[in-house]
Amino acid sequence: MAYHKETHDEEKERAPRPPRIDPPMPDAPLAARIIQASWVGTALFALTAIPAAVAPDTFVAVAVIVSLVLFAAGTMAFLWAYVVAIGRSRTDLIGMGGLFFLAGSAPRAAQRSLWLSFGVEVVVAVATASARVFTPLAFGVLAPMFGLGVMGLWGAKFGSFPPRPKDPS
Repeated sequence: MAYHKETHDEEKERAPRPPRIDPPMPDAPLAARIIQASWVGTALFALTAIPAAVAPDTFVAVAVIVSLVLFAAGTMAFLWAYVVAIGRSRTDLIGMGGLFFLAGSAPRAAQRSLWLSFGVEVVVAVATASARVFTPLAFGVLAPMFGLGVMGLWGAKFGSFPPRPKDPS
């Protein structure tokens, strides 16, 4: 790649990014309970899906039921988060990235924990469904909806969003 002095000089003139100000962790007990629920669901999924991949004849029925229950609970949490966010959007400027992925709207500790829980669900779902293709373990790919829904619920209830600008009219 050729060196262009103008391009490199422009890059040097940009202002440095301001450091991210971490929102405070909410004191509400529900904030901690939502994070705990995410990990309970993740553990339940892993503890049923992994044995089902190893011994499907014994554990597959339980794994499918857990996957479907987590999918249903995650869908309900997702919808609940959406309704709460609609209510908050009258006063707060809520973006989808901040709401469902906690981008800039949650303390790093909460964000990291919820993302890790969701990530474990995705890895377990893909690994177990791939281990036994064309079996009921494919229902496991629905389970990460739980992690996503719970993450959205945390963002809707406790996320920090800037105030909505006043309407000029």
